[in-house]
Amino acid sequence: MDKSLIRNFSIIAHIDHGKSTLADRMLEFVGAIDKRDFHAQMLDDMELERERGITIKASAVRVEYKAKDSKSYILNLIDTPGHVDFTYEVSKALAACEGAILVVDATQGVEAQTVANFNLAKELKLKIIPVINKIDLQSADVERVKSQLVDAFGFDENELILASAKEGKGVEEILERIIEVLPPPSGNPDQPLKSLIFDSVFDVYRGVIVFLKIVEGMIKANDALKMLSLPGRAYKIEELGVLKNLKMTKVETLSCGEVGYFISNIRSASDVAVGDTVVNAKDAVSAPLPGFRKLKPLVFCGLYPVNASDFDELRASIEKLRLTDASFIHEPESSPSFGFGFRCGFLGLLHMEIIQERLEREYGLNLILTVPSAGYRIKKRGGEIVDVDNPAKFPSSQDIDECEEPYVSVTMLVPTENLDAVHELSRGKRGIYNATEFLGADRVKVVYDMPLAEILVDFYDRLKSSTRGYGSLDYEFIGYFPAKLVKLEIIINGEACDAFSCIIHKEMAYEKGRNLVSRLKDVIPKQLFEVSIQAAIGSQIIASEKIRAAGKNVTAKCYGGDITRKRKLWEKQKKGKARMKQFGKVEIPQEAFLEVLKI
Repeated sequence: MDKSLIRNFSIIAHIDHGKSTLADRMLEFVGAIDKRDFHAQMLDDMELERERGITIKASAVRVEYKAKDSKSYILNLIDTPGHVDFTYEVSKALAACEGAILVVDATQGVEAQTVANFNLAKELKLKIIPVINKIDLQSADVERVKSQLVDAFGFDENELILASAKEGKGVEEILERIIEVLPPPSGNPDQPLKSLIFDSVFDVYRGVIVFLKIVEGMIKANDALKMLSLPGRAYKIEELGVLKNLKMTKVETLSCGEVGYFISNIRSASDVAVGDTVVNAKDAVSAPLPGFRKLKPLVFCGLYPVNASDFDELRASIEKLRLTDASFIHEPESSPSFGFGFRCGFLGLLHMEIIQERLEREYGLNLILTVPSAGYRIKKRGGEIVDVDNPAKFPSSQDIDECEEPYVSVTMLVPTENLDAVHELSRGKRGIYNATEFLGADRVKVVYDMPLAEILVDFYDRLKSSTRGYGSLDYEFIGYFPAKLVKLEIIINGEACDAFSCIIHKEMAYEKGRNLVSRLKDVIPKQLFEVSIQAAIGSQIIASEKIRAAGKNVTAKCYGGDITRKRKLWEKQKKGKARMKQFGKVEIPQEAFLEVLKI
């Protein structure tokens, strides 16, 4: 195929700025889909994606477009996610392209992920086409967004395309600009094969379907391939093809610059890593394409079935789900409070929420999630370094030489008038000020380095409250830094309750301990014996509360008669309560665990 007639591009934007709708209109315009088969968000396969209106996985489609110069071009469109948790998906999709369409909502303007995606595309030296979307809305402020794009990214005002993906305005202009501005793919078809994996899906009957872009060389339908991250394994191609008009279409060859798929009897989704380099098994190619890295989870939490009898079903469901999403990890663990479950690692909070919702919807499970936490690095006195993602694994203080916690660089785009409130919020979360940059007259970019643990639960909600909904956030992992960390335990009637334990910075432990103890006092119902609730760091109790025993009038049935009869009943009750206090187990309702998650 003539490379000069191929254009590979992605659509990038902040979440909910209209990427998927624009992709729908482009597919309709070039006649790639029949109107009878059309539904909104054509490139989003999961029901969850369509329901939430977000893209979770990158997806590709190949269409033919007859341009105004009368030539027929092959357009390979890769639709990308917009949320910070899936930035790696975006970066690999962009690596398979020569250009990108940057979509900005005319009502929202430039937001944090807009800046992050623009910088990703710039680092990869892609040509960027700026599009202002949703100009049909009454609340659209096109002039303000134009000035933001010019000031923040240095675009010329004549480059900006005004569009309404909903109504189809500007779609033809975007397609013509793609042909005119984006370069065709480079690469030499006579060189040894090098191709980039940008996505994979699992099919129950056919195994893993691998989507890739040919960077150098070519693939033939009967070749044997290998992945550089799995040396020693070769896979013979069973089917080679392209996603023409969203349908899998077999081809005999894929040449450099083309985007397609292959099926090769790969039975485990974890064998295929997004960003890996695929080469021909007979070639001695050892240098991978740049940018590959194994994904490392940042957020950890416990996942338990509400009914202990569902544990086997949960294990089977997680194994099935990992076939379609290999980016989260899991290992079995047990808890005295919840029974048997799994410790899971996720790319971020939204990723955690998506996995939970998919397990509950697709497999009919009822689940409990423990408090999300970061993964810490502990250096022991003997020099051993251990990774701790669970408070139960935290060593005793006398064994610890140094603790390190993960830090992220947090970029916030906020209205100028809310700048002081954002600084105050960030400093309260142990943020280290980095930079401020004004983007036009009414928007400002603020950058802080912050512990990951501080932004996990409520930081984004509080940022939205501080900026009346106009603030946006993006973060990037930057490394581990020393910190004074302690394990905060909640002890109920002398027994540590692991579900409420957490690893926390020493300065914040007292306040968190007091909050936990007072909240538990409110949500644990009265028992027939007194309940003691304590927060402790090691052997030191830092907060304590007591729940008085529920009273029972054992003498209500007595009427008249001698007082000694009543005294005998009271004495019997006293002995019974002492025995209950010694052997009794405190009943903690499910609501208590959920309430603690909100602290």
